[in-house]
Formats: sequence, C-alpha cells, structure tokens
Amino acid sequence: MIRDLILKNRSCRRFHQEVPIALETLRELVDLGRCSASAANLQPLKYILSCEPEKNALIFARLAWAGYLEDWPGPADGERPAAYIIVLGDTEISPSFGCDHGIAAQSILLGATDRGLGGCMIGLVDHQGLRKTLNIPNRYEILLVLALGKPKERIVIETLDANGDIKYWRDGEGVHHVPKRPLDEIILD
Repeated sequence: MIRDLILKNRSCRRFHQEVPIALETLRELVDLGRCSASAANLQPLKYILSCEPEKNALIFARLAWAGYLEDWPGPADGERPAAYIIVLGDTEISPSFGCDHGIAAQSILLGATDRGLGGCMIGLVDHQGLRKTLNIPNRYEILLVLALGKPKERIVIETLDANGDIKYWRDGEGVHHVPKRPLDEIILD
C-alpha cells in the first residue's frame, strides 16, 4: 500500500488549475507535516498557505520550473497549481533545519497523493522576491515551495538506460518520463 502511494507521488508540474483546493485541505496536509519527525523535536517549521488565485499568481511569478526541460518555461495559464504551501524555517527556534523540511514536504505530498492531488517540491525560488511580495519577516528562512493541484499530466518511472542519463524528459505526447537507477546499482553491500 505505501509502495503504491510512493510510486504515484511524482513531481507533477501541470495541473487542472480550475479545480480548487480548499484551505481546510491545505491545513490537513500541513498537519501531516506537523506530525512528522523533527530533529531534536524542535519543530522549527512554519507554513504559508495559498489557495486564492491572486495570491497564487504572486507566488507563481517567483518560481522556476523543470530545469531539465530547457525549452519549457513552466505551466501555462490553465495548467498552473491551484494551491501552494510555502515551507519556512523559524530561525528564532533553530539556526538550521537539517532535513526537517524534506521529511515534512514528503509527508505533505504523500497526503496530497492519497487525496488524488499532485504536487511538486520547488527549491528554485526567488527568495528575496517572494519574501518581499508576501511580506515574509526575515526571521523565517524560505526552504521550499510545494505546488499542488489536480494532475493534468501523466508521469512514468522507467529504469535508467545504458547511457546513464538521469534527466527527466517529455515525449511527443506530453508524457513525462523519470529515469531511476536500478536497485542493485544503489545498494553497495
């Protein structure tokens, strides 16, 4: 069961923008992150939620999408996320955040997948621009942005081929292909 959920949880970058996500759904997803492991149980993560089109547009403008798809500027209008969760680290609780935000983000995305949603962890963010746009106080470090929505693309995992190219790609029908190294290659002993 968990394997199926993990295999369904792919980095989705095109969504049915017109399908809304309720604020309460975002709160329920963040609660999964809240209940996840935290180093020394410090719980330094904070979140900004957005499911309003105007605020979403402000966030979208500060993100970069799919670096390996060089000729793709990101989702077109109508394919953009219906919601965002911005993951922040509170520097007044801890000066560093280890892998807390990765653990929380994965929990949130698994919860989204379980609800039939898709999502993408975005690390390439215009931090200063987003901070200014949303008036985020300096005490909060912007760690990740999670884009969420009803998936509008098909994503498939395939085994890395002999050339060893790990770059994801799209075929002529728009199917997103994600190469993964074989299990025997990553287990050393």
